[in-house]
Amino acid sequence: MTNALRFPAADPQAAAAHFAAELAFEADPDDVYRDLQEGNIQEGNIQEGNTRGYVLVETRAPEAFAQARIPGAINLPYRDLPEQLDLDPGLVYICYCESFQCNAATKGALALAQRGYRVKRLSGGITAWREAGYPVESDQLVGAGVSKVACHC
Repeated sequence: MTNALRFPAADPQAAAAHFAAELAFEADPDDVYRDLQEGNIQEGNIQEGNTRGYVLVETRAPEAFAQARIPGAINLPYRDLPEQLDLDPGLVYICYCESFQCNAATKGALALAQRGYRVKRLSGGITAWREAGYPVESDQLVGAGVSKVACHC
């Protein structure tokens, strides 16, 4: 028996249910980039009654947000989320943080979900975004020139 099949693969129905559920919680940097290019992201426009699309939410500290962020993202640091938020409940909020090694996006998504908002997490955070070659914004510069982003979580 091979190592990879020591535990048998799930039947197709169970696998389909599992992976569909996984995709309900995660967004891919490539899909988000395509949406950004096509204008399908709200880019911080979270006015009441706007029920189309989603908003990218940077859940790291303001220092990290100032250093580098995905274009159009808003900053809602998970450590400082108030109980009452003025967000559009018709939108989905896609949270991201530094990378797979950081769980600020998970903590932010949990906090938003506990307040009644629909959420997803961006796979790999801003590190995966940048490794794919996608641009970042910064308070100092615009572009992809920031070499390393400190987490500040």
